[in-house]
Amino acid sequence: MKLKEELLDICLQDVGKRISNYKNEISFIKESIESNDKISDEEGESGNSKLLEDLEKNLNYLNEAQKVREYLNLIKPNVVSKTVVLGSIVKTDSINFYIAISKGKVTVNNEDYYIISIQSPIGQLIKSQSVGYKFEFNSKSYKIKDIL
Repeated sequence: MKLKEELLDICLQDVGKRISNYKNEISFIKESIESNDKISDEEGESGNSKLLEDLEKNLNYLNEAQKVREYLNLIKPNVVSKTVVLGSIVKTDSINFYIAISKGKVTVNNEDYYIISIQSPIGQLIKSQSVGYKFEFNSKSYKIKDIL
């Protein structure tokens, strides 16, 4: 499997797990609400309002995670650009980045990659830049050596 495909797959698996967890939590909360409905005392009512808040929160999280998955589906691993775009692997003189979502450090083929969003501070610095571009982040200098 090609490197870009592997990195994209890592992102998709991460989002897939989050979606699954939110769906399970929503299901659990709905079951709890139904159980509380059978208890009609005051304690049950206050419990339901907390559960309804949790349900709404998890529905929002689920919606956001589904949007992230749709965003990831925009990435075409076989597309190569001379500038940094969504789906680019950016190799600098010291760190490798994969432009997708904010995930953090992963290791693929014994090489570290920082999966970052194009909206992140570093993503904004290198967006649309090309090989040879120099930038500074957190008092450290970087130079783009390659864009895959």
